[in-house]
Amino acid sequence: MQSGIRHLVSIDDLSLTEIQALFEHAQAFAADLRGCSHLCPGLISASLFYEPSTRTRLSFESAMLRLGGGVISAAEMKTSSASKGESLADTVRVVGGSYADVIVLRHASEGAARLAAQFSPVPVINAGDGSHEHPTQTLCDLYNLWLERGRIDGINIVLAGDLRYSRTIHSFVYALARFGANIVCVPQPGFELPAYVMQRLREEFGVEPVRADASRLGDLAQASDAVYLTPQKPHQLSLFTDGGLAVERVDALYMTRPQTERYTEGDSSMLAFQHLGKEQLAAESLRDAVVMHPLPRRDEISPEIDEDPRSIYFKQAARGVPIRMAILGALLERIDLGTAPHEVASRLYPISRGENPCANPTCVSRTESRHVKPMFRLASRFPVRAYCGYCSQEIVAPFVGCTTTEHLHERDSQAARKIRPDHLVFFKSEAQALALGFSAPVRPSPVP
Repeated sequence: MQSGIRHLVSIDDLSLTEIQALFEHAQAFAADLRGCSHLCPGLISASLFYEPSTRTRLSFESAMLRLGGGVISAAEMKTSSASKGESLADTVRVVGGSYADVIVLRHASEGAARLAAQFSPVPVINAGDGSHEHPTQTLCDLYNLWLERGRIDGINIVLAGDLRYSRTIHSFVYALARFGANIVCVPQPGFELPAYVMQRLREEFGVEPVRADASRLGDLAQASDAVYLTPQKPHQLSLFTDGGLAVERVDALYMTRPQTERYTEGDSSMLAFQHLGKEQLAAESLRDAVVMHPLPRRDEISPEIDEDPRSIYFKQAARGVPIRMAILGALLERIDLGTAPHEVASRLYPISRGENPCANPTCVSRTESRHVKPMFRLASRFPVRAYCGYCSQEIVAPFVGCTTTEHLHERDSQAARKIRPDHLVFFKSEAQALALGFSAPVRPSPVP
């Protein structure tokens, strides 16, 4: 990663103080969208979109133009040099080195934005990487909550629909947990939050999932096993019922569409996907809830509620322009967020030996192997547990080795915990390690 350049790959790249400052700048921009053209004259934004987009791409391009800058766009990368086999790393080196001052990237592979940031000589903004993250949509959603509710901490927000494949949801739950919001997951059955997302919520944010009593949500939660994600505080104990933690009042309902472009053969039919209409919104707990959706929608939200004052999804899309103006202004150093850059606590370590241990077929470490050096984030030393540094999915490896001693250990052994993280290497089998010259693990003799 180029030194001294600020990227926005994950929502974790921003502190809560910086996010708040972005909101305030966005609010100022929204008050006079045509009066900001003095901020970025002569600067150019490049839109590199390997997947379809309407709102994200156009709102970023509108934002850059309103800041006085220019835009170049490759909105259909199938017609670019990528179709000739050019790697993502080479593309961003050329575009950032010769054509643009900032790159807005959307890509089908999880972790693509992190890879791009390693090679780009200009800031990279993640506009969605597979089903992994979408931090700028999250900032737009948080901004809407802040405007509509005046705060984010302590609010109750229901997330419904496809929570498994929605990258917007994945970034959103991390940010909501950091702000201290109460999250109620009401997924389409079979499309719950991925295990790696739930694991991270536990490990990094102290959020323990408990069963939710969603009976007061009416038809919306009729077929779903609702889950309450919140730190269990004393004042909430009184809300527990026989059915779980009671959902009494909702501040916001966030609906998502079925992400069918990411479905595999094993995914169930969407013929009975969750639906939100007048009947579902009639639930008493939703009386004051604003209805949000990242768009585009399909049939999960009925047009009959478009005029309901609680429905803000079109406002939500419009507010994407000023928040993205603030993002561009900050990364191009045209506005000051008033604080030192946020230091991301989770360090990434390269994997120098053996095969790539990430098993996710849509991870960029699998799809762009020419320039990718596999990395990992260490979550636990005993037992050793790690996540891919690109796609965040857990590395499944029963054995670990030390590149200095070339000794092999079972990952839950006392010896494994003593290995320095930068010396760790992961193996799916003992035979795999032995083939690379690692010594077999020493196992205790059986007790007679």
